[in-house]
Amino acid sequence: MEVQEFLKSVDKQAPAPVYLFCPYKAPNAREASFEPVLAQRSVDRLVALYVDPSTRDLAYTTYYADEADPGEIVSVCQTLPFLSERQVVVIHGAERYESESAAGALLNYLENPAESTILILIATRIDKRSKLYKVCSKNATVVECPELRDRDAMTWASQEFSRLGKNIDGSALKELIDRTGTHLSDVTNAINLLVNFVGTGETVTALDVATACADVAEEEIWSLTDAIASSDTDKAVRVLREILDLGKNEFEILGSINWLLKTAYFAAPPSNNRLKPFLANKVRPLAAKLGKEKFRDAFSLCMDTEILLRSTGVDRTLALELLVIKLAAPRRTARV
Repeated sequence: MEVQEFLKSVDKQAPAPVYLFCPYKAPNAREASFEPVLAQRSVDRLVALYVDPSTRDLAYTTYYADEADPGEIVSVCQTLPFLSERQVVVIHGAERYESESAAGALLNYLENPAESTILILIATRIDKRSKLYKVCSKNATVVECPELRDRDAMTWASQEFSRLGKNIDGSALKELIDRTGTHLSDVTNAINLLVNFVGTGETVTALDVATACADVAEEEIWSLTDAIASSDTDKAVRVLREILDLGKNEFEILGSINWLLKTAYFAAPPSNNRLKPFLANKVRPLAAKLGKEKFRDAFSLCMDTEILLRSTGVDRTLALELLVIKLAAPRRTARV
């Protein structure tokens, strides 16, 4: 089953005891693709259907596979939920359990899952030869979450605009997807930007897309990207302060920097990821500066900065300045 079909039918059928959300590999394709936004939307829908908000703390548990003990997860899944008919347990990064030694007792649980638990496994990659996949294909509902094609991404974006009370014409949709590509996190960022840009206006036009994206991306965020890529720390700090002066909050800026790094990562050779030419051209200098080997350090810097931003008494502007200085530095980046 593909994820879009799942989202249409999930509220019309009884829940499965186990779900595996995983990538999809098209026939003759070199690589499988995975759309995490649709996987998360599916999880959110299951939680909304089967977890009462009043018992959420008792009936909803999230784990990350690289940090969690499979034995603990199994114990929670086998425990009857308190004050609710069902509980939902979510495991992110479930591809770790393709290794039988890492999965441990979880594989045995998947052979005979508890009826009172909905266990959701989210795997960003999957080997269909693994025991994890074979057990899930037998005892669970496997939901493949491929990246959307242009037409489907345009349909999804149109629905998002409608949900937010806006209309968008066909030429504007095409312009939007041409700029963002089909990764829905990128599309979502652009949609939020455009909704704020048009304000009380009801319709988003192609001119709005070109103007709004050019105004923010090229004059602000892209300027920051260029400064980091050219190792111009003075300019990077200056542009950052200009963005702050325009009223952008620190978390929003950090999110944009994360998005830039992620996009550049996909543009860095030898990646086969298909980026739209508009994006690829913009981030190519940043990709060339960092190279694949330095992106791990860059993402770690962003994670450490987010922790700082959430800490009491921290000067958030200074924390962001330190981040862009370290990203722009010509030497290899180090953790904060």
